[in-house]
Amino acid sequence: MPKKAAETDLQLAPDCAHWLQKFLGHLRYERGLSSHTLSNYERQLTQVALSLEIQDWRALTQTKVKQALAIARKQNLHPRSIALRLSSLRTFVQYLMQQGILDTDPVDGVSAPKADKPLPKQLSVDDMAVLLNDEYDEEILIRDQAMFELMYGCGLRLNELTSLNVFDFTRDHQVRVTGKGNKQRLLPVGKKAREAIAKWLEVRRQWLTKEGESALFISKRQNRISNRQVANRLNEMAKRQAMSQGVNPHKLRHSFATHVLESSGDLRAVQELLGHANLSTTQVYTHLDFQHLANVYDNAHPRARKK
Repeated sequence: MPKKAAETDLQLAPDCAHWLQKFLGHLRYERGLSSHTLSNYERQLTQVALSLEIQDWRALTQTKVKQALAIARKQNLHPRSIALRLSSLRTFVQYLMQQGILDTDPVDGVSAPKADKPLPKQLSVDDMAVLLNDEYDEEILIRDQAMFELMYGCGLRLNELTSLNVFDFTRDHQVRVTGKGNKQRLLPVGKKAREAIAKWLEVRRQWLTKEGESALFISKRQNRISNRQVANRLNEMAKRQAMSQGVNPHKLRHSFATHVLESSGDLRAVQELLGHANLSTTQVYTHLDFQHLANVYDNAHPRARKK
């Protein structure tokens, strides 16, 4: 019985390591995926190889794939984590088939365990006002407010925010954002975000003494701010405002999508603003919109109002 990957000190067999690195290079240079995504692929595929103790990816069979999932279940991985592992393996297998390493698809016909898909959580419009409406004089808080006004105002992913450069803004109040797969989109920047960014740029000029740094948001060390720093600063801002619920960067993006959909009802526009490749990804917000409509109905309809 193969050992669990967590219980072995084995390194990947040379052939396995060779093709895994070629695959990661393909994802980086031909598909333009982020380093975070590459790390996820590497981690998932390494776990598969180690748990099965295979020396060669040609040893993958449908039975082996099912065995890898069974091992993951015994490790008490969440169904979503197991589904991610299978998805990573499926993409890798397609690459190996294109390279002539595998003749048949061992993942074909293998299903991941079903998992409840929770609806995105969002802040209300009033909650967002509590979070963002203060005026700050402290320099680091001026930066923080600019980051979160822009993230909420444009529905940005965390990585999209931290990768922004000063020159990504246009004169007609738009920002050029680089999303997943290096796909770019132009987004309108609202008044509140523009005002917050203008205030931050004054501070940024005072902070920055070295030449050549183009990052829009920087730390006091004059380096591009990291994803972890942004998440920590948002958590600090929520605590400062004594908010009753946890706040994370992705929740600002969900709040943006929900509020725009509730106001406009235009799902296609929300898809474009979020940078979703498929409308099905955006359609989860229709459930949230229905909840909003149901609440309006319950509170407004004479036959629905509670006594």
